[in-house]
Parts: sequence; C-alpha cells; structure tokens
Amino acid sequence: MKITRRSTLLSTTAALGMAAAPSAFAQKGSDTLRINFTDAVPNIDMYFNSQRTGLILAHQAWDMLVHRDPETFEIKPALATDWKFAEDASLDLTIRQGVKFHDGSTLSADDVVYTINMAADPASKVATPSNYAWIDKAEKTGDYSVRIKMKRPTPAALEYLAMVTPIHPKAYREKVGPEGFSAKPVGAGPYKIVKNDQGKEVLFERFDDYWAGSPKGKPAIKKLHVRFVPDLATSVTELLAQRTDWMWNINPDQIDSINKMPFLQAVRQESMRVGYLQIDAAGRTGAGNPLTKLKVRQAIFHAVDRKQFADKLVGGGSRVPPAPCFPSQFGCDANAAVTYDYDPAKAKALLAEAGYPNGFDIEFVTYVQPTSWPSSVQSYLQAVGIRAKITQLQVSPAIQKSQKGEAPLYMGSWGSYSINDVSAIFPVMYGAGARDNYSLDPELEKLVADGGATADKAARAKAYSAAIKIITEKAYWMPINTYVNTYAFAKTLEFKTFPDELPRFYYAKWK
Repeated sequence: MKITRRSTLLSTTAALGMAAAPSAFAQKGSDTLRINFTDAVPNIDMYFNSQRTGLILAHQAWDMLVHRDPETFEIKPALATDWKFAEDASLDLTIRQGVKFHDGSTLSADDVVYTINMAADPASKVATPSNYAWIDKAEKTGDYSVRIKMKRPTPAALEYLAMVTPIHPKAYREKVGPEGFSAKPVGAGPYKIVKNDQGKEVLFERFDDYWAGSPKGKPAIKKLHVRFVPDLATSVTELLAQRTDWMWNINPDQIDSINKMPFLQAVRQESMRVGYLQIDAAGRTGAGNPLTKLKVRQAIFHAVDRKQFADKLVGGGSRVPPAPCFPSQFGCDANAAVTYDYDPAKAKALLAEAGYPNGFDIEFVTYVQPTSWPSSVQSYLQAVGIRAKITQLQVSPAIQKSQKGEAPLYMGSWGSYSINDVSAIFPVMYGAGARDNYSLDPELEKLVADGGATADKAARAKAYSAAIKIITEKAYWMPINTYVNTYAFAKTLEFKTFPDELPRFYYAKWK
C-alpha cells in the first residue's frame, strides 16, 4: 500500500513571504522572538497539563531542583546545590541561597517542601500522577535544606526532579490559589511571564534578577511572544509571511520549500517521543467492542505497515520502536517483544477467525498532526476491512476523551517528559489506576508496579521485560514510529535542537 502525503499549499504563500512588508520581518529589532504552537495549553502550570508544549513553557519560566544537561544528560546543580541519597530511601538536598522568584520573594526550603508535597498529594489531582508517585513526602530539615522521603528506592528520582518538578513560591500560590496562580504564574526561571491570555498567548520577558551561575544562563533575547495557532496550515502561512519567527512539527515534505526561502531554515531532530495506537482491549468504551478480542488486535498490528510509515511518511531517521517504549530508555527490552510483520492477508484471516469476515466500524480518536498520519493508519485498516471513522480533535480535548474511556482506537504520542526510563511511560499506559490504561490487565499492572518498586537494576529489568512480553503478545498498544521534530525558524535566529524534544529559547540568540 502506498502512503500519500498531504501538504500545505506553499506555492500559494511563498509569494506572500517574499513580499512581506519590512514591519513583518523577524523581530530582531524589538528583541522579541515570536513563537507559534498549534496546541493551546489550558493551564500553564505544568503540574496540571500533560502536554509537551506545557513542559516547554515551564522550562522557560521555572527552574527545577537539578538540571539535566541537554547533550550529555548529566545531572547538575540548579536550585539545589548538592544532594545525597540515604539508605532509608530518602534524598537530602541543600537549597541554593539568594535565588529570587519573579515576584521578588526569596527561595527557601519552605517553597520546595510546599511544591513537592503539593505534587505528591493525590488531592491536588496533578495531570500525570505517576511522575510523583515515588514521593512519600518532603520535610524541611533547615532553612536551606530539605529531605524527600521516597515510597521506594527510585533510581530515576533526579531525572524527575530535573524535568517535571518546577518549584513554586509558597506564599504567593497560597495567597492567590491554584486558579489565580494559573492565571498569573510566578517562577524562578530565566524568563518571567508578564501576560497570560490562557489558550491564546503568553508573553515572557527576561528576568533581570535571575540567579548568577545557572546552567541555563541569562537569556540573550529579551522577550518571547508565544501564540497558540491551532491550524497548522495557518501557522505555516504566518511563518512564510514573516509574522512569526519559530514553529515546529511542520509537514516533512515542506522542508525543501522552506529552505528555499532566503529568510527561513528548517532542520530535523529525532526525539524520545513515540507515536502509538492505543487499542481498547478492556472494553472501556462499551460492551460488544470488537477490540476486546485478541485476534482483532493482532489483526490491527499486521494491518499497518509501520516501517513504511516511519521511513516514507515521517522520514528524517524515524524508526519503528521494537518495543512499546523509546529504545534508549532503561527497561525497554526489544528482545522481550513479540513482533508483527506487515501482512494484510493475515490480518484479514485473523478478523475472519474472530467473527468479523466483513470487518467492522469503529471510532478512531486523534489529535495527531499532520492529519495525513492518522489518515494513513485509517487507510491501512480500511484495506483489511476495519472501517475506522476519524474524530480529529485539538490536543487537550482528545486527551480528555481518551482519559474518560471514550476512545476505542486512539492515536497519540508520548514523550515520557524526556525521562530516559520506562517508569515514565509504563505506569501511564498500563499502570493500576492510570487514566490512559485501556488494557486493565492485573498481571501487567503488577509487573509495572514491581519494576518501579526497587532500585535493583536486574529486578527492574526482569519485571519490565515480562511486561513488554505481555503488552506485545496481547497486542494492547502498538508503537508506530519515533518522532522526528521538524523545526522551522528565521535565519536571523541562532537556535540549537536537542534530542530530548525540549526547545530551550533561553539559549537562542539573534545572529
């Protein structure tokens, strides 16, 4: 089966870009970097959204206790100057002195304890509870010292503290409440948020009192103007018309055309994000769901030519993950996975054996852009008799529909918050009580819990390998491709990409 591509009509907008008025040129003169994202973030407090864009924005305005070097993945001091693991499954940290929040208040142990305990408290209802499920509680041991007590030894604890645990100012957040904080957030990062029109735009300004010696450094660009433009074609048009300076995840077949523009450049970078098809094996979407039958799920795995999808449609070095995780993550054992070749004839035979010789109709929920990607999967399924009707939504509504158990087939992506350990994906997709769990397999849930309950690498690896065997053998969750982000931005901008899928605008400079 041949994959077709859908692209924005660059030819009709190229002339517009070439003829743009001087006032539309990249905003180097006003020292403002204009950024477009297609997925609006409903709550800019990253504890309460699970979107990659939310994580990106958080890292511009907040700092974490530790910093992970984007090139070496080495953990370095940040808001904590040093740390030590104790034998009783606790982590002692010394908090940096002299750090200011954007409201002028000074960071102390009280802010750290407050934030950690808020994130770990089930009553807070954070968006991704598994990111903090390892934490029992945080305690103040001095004005600038904190102890985090872990429920169990957690080898990836510092990664979670580096990537998904921004520190909030206790006094301000308690004063304004969670909703007030979301509307007017305060962090201690290199940029401060001076305007937040939720779901529409966010304006950042360089924080002049940012602490010296940060591994992030003082930003070279004074302002970031982030706008949420939900239509990808519109966003590309704005880039060509020089009304924005940076965007990402354009259609791969637009790269050559963009690179022909004298004022634009496009580059590609593989990330830790995995594109997947989630299958309602547990029947969360209602009785009589054909997807509860193993042979139907196996038919779906055989129906989709994932290699052609990765090679031809995504391109840029995209790979089919051999296991349901990113290959570099600890515990992602490809040898434990049951494999499925592209075999439409076998898919049809399996459907017939399952009692569906004429196929069936099913809803297919997705937010994935470009829309040619889910359309391609739809075509593969159609070819073997599975008539999947696409419900294309924006990111947040699609996630909500999935987590409510209303998505029989669900195509999405998961970046594991760039944490290089399967504990950042398995508990979310297959863990007990996880809102994304469409397998509801007690044996699998126990293995996932066992893998996260010890610091013994061999024991963890054994549990996760056994989990991978079940996930693939029972065809619960189909990894399709690794994501290769396509960045497009003004040639006047010096911007570096990283494999952890985290654009760092505080490193960007004007040429």
